[in-house]
Amino acid sequence: PLGQALHRKTMNLFRQYITVGGMPQAVEAFVRTNDLSEVDRAKRRILNLYRDDIRKHAKGYEMKVEAIYDEIPSQLKNQNRHFKISSLEKGARFGEYRDAMFWLSDAMIVNNCYNSTEPNVGLNMNRDRTLLKCYMSDTGLLVSHAFDENRIMGEEIYKKLLIDKLEVNMGMVTENAVAQMLTAAGHKLYFYSNPSRNQAQDRMEIDFLITQKNRIAPIEVKSGNYRSHISLDKFRRRFSQKIGKSYILYDKDVCVKDGIIHLPLYMAQLL
Repeated sequence: PLGQALHRKTMNLFRQYITVGGMPQAVEAFVRTNDLSEVDRAKRRILNLYRDDIRKHAKGYEMKVEAIYDEIPSQLKNQNRHFKISSLEKGARFGEYRDAMFWLSDAMIVNNCYNSTEPNVGLNMNRDRTLLKCYMSDTGLLVSHAFDENRIMGEEIYKKLLIDKLEVNMGMVTENAVAQMLTAAGHKLYFYSNPSRNQAQDRMEIDFLITQKNRIAPIEVKSGNYRSHISLDKFRRRFSQKIGKSYILYDKDVCVKDGIIHLPLYMAQLL
């Protein structure tokens, strides 16, 4: 544990980071002006450059790539964050958009996170390519991409983000930041989802899975004051022979409770 004062300071810096992001032009604008409107302009220039690159380099399926790109914030607002291809056009199927989805990932614009149908070492062997989450590779860019209504994001929204008062979208933002940190730490992104309609004990969703010392480590991301971790409890009971450590990433200091390691969000990079 860092202790209350240092933890609070570090969380403030973390919120500042996910608001600004890590793109060099956005960081330079923040350091030079300390003006979040200037930062937002820099980020929107990058988002427009991405759009130009899509039209220039994704020949043959640029419209599909752009449709996915535009839809990312809306999909991440969904409770389970799954990317639903059917939302792009009526009757759309994953196979029709597969190349477009992979193009965005290869271009490092997004970080794709796949459902691992059988949590075990070698997560890739049980990967369901048709059920995935699509995170922005830079959380600062996601913030500007998500609040695109007025072109330049208002200072008020940025201030709410910095003091953790933008309740509606913080789950989306923090989960995206964790996906970004895990990717930067060298992990491929996987989650576990079982939407069983018949057996309540089988119905669960785990935000991220990583491997540690030949064991699976489930990770749940919590924003704000959470009350329970039902899915994580079910997962730990169901796959107890395969699990090593279990983690909850949240906005408080380090502790171990109920056999689960609780870490502040900014420590995701250390896993």
